Amino acid sequence: MNTADSERLQGALEGLGFVYSNSKQDADLVVLNTCVVRQNAENKAVGTLTSLKPSKQQNPNKIIALMGCMVGPKTESLEKRFPYVDVFMQPQQYDPLLQFLSDKMDINTDGCIQNMTAVPSVTTFIPIIHGCDKFCSFCIIPYRRGREKSRGIEDITLESERLAARGVKEITLLGQNVDSYGHDLPGSTNLAQLLESINSVKGIERIRFLTSHPNDMDDNIIDAIANLDKVCENINLPFQAGHNDVLKNMRRGYTNEEYRSLIQKIRDKIPNVTLSTDLIVGFCGETNEQFQSTVDLITDLKFDKIHSAAYSTREGTIADRKMIDNVPQEVKKTRLKIINDTQEKIVRELNLALLGKTFEVLIEGEKEGKSFGRNRNDKIVFLDSECHSPGELINVKINKTSPWYLNGTVITQ
Repeated sequence: MNTADSERLQGALEGLGFVYSNSKQDADLVVLNTCVVRQNAENKAVGTLTSLKPSKQQNPNKIIALMGCMVGPKTESLEKRFPYVDVFMQPQQYDPLLQFLSDKMDINTDGCIQNMTAVPSVTTFIPIIHGCDKFCSFCIIPYRRGREKSRGIEDITLESERLAARGVKEITLLGQNVDSYGHDLPGSTNLAQLLESINSVKGIERIRFLTSHPNDMDDNIIDAIANLDKVCENINLPFQAGHNDVLKNMRRGYTNEEYRSLIQKIRDKIPNVTLSTDLIVGFCGETNEQFQSTVDLITDLKFDKIHSAAYSTREGTIADRKMIDNVPQEVKKTRLKIINDTQEKIVRELNLALLGKTFEVLIEGEKEGKSFGRNRNDKIVFLDSECHSPGELINVKINKTSPWYLNGTVITQ
């Protein structure tokens, strides 16, 4: 989501005549977009912001803007802590910076927000719903990004058309809880209807979406993935913990058994689907037995990708107010290693089964002299042959696999 926000703001700034700089120390304008989902992320943001103070002192005309989840509705404490910051912007609230530029530099910013789209590239993101209403006990997002608010289907479809006209081939629809899209709009608007609308946009070849919540992954969404030709067969569906008691403490709203049943339904309807998930180890009070339920879940369900993290308390969350972070740090590290080692073995076997198979790959760029892209299942594929242009859709036969990427040869017609 932060990447999408940054890309959209960059596009607006370039439209006003700004040119991107690789040096935050030398830049005339620095926008620091912050994530605070974990404490170490906030610490990193504070460190970066502090490092900008000397360059501001040397160049008082330098503009520093703080953006993202570190900025809440009230900014008095931030203004006192960082007096050299010129502008504070909550997530998706671009107007304070644009107004500041208009006043300070006499720049006409009219229409910037209405026409804001990402910087052109082959793949890009479109935020479709902001905020979250779930209030999981470990999560700070609802307090920083607010309650859920959906954009209209026509607005999102129009943005997709503008992006397609600028060369974008693949879009990823974003939301903290993307599956709940539309519940706050008039009528019965839902994510499946949005997917169907964008599926008809000429020039867009692939559609993805994330992040999902098991409670909102309904049959309409599953059917849309199965039946719409541009929607990719890849789903991110966080389960967070494998034991029912931990899930209850996390306020996730489902059980281990219900999650397993949902995965089975998805695989029955979309046989070639790949799945990724998010999980937390060492949540408040998690025992060795409860942690083993998480290991069993990933061993049984065999995800293609796992985003794992050790629990850390976030000030202001329900867990911070009502629970005790009593799992030792060393235990968390050990559990995290077990998860990562187990997952590496699983994905190594899953990818090995792809050897000799052919996939359509969308070329995204080049690394170390090799073109690379992803297949519809979100697998990174490197090519043996000469360089190909970003945006090309080509068939590739896999000749080498690893847990982290695939390698293949272009199949010529």
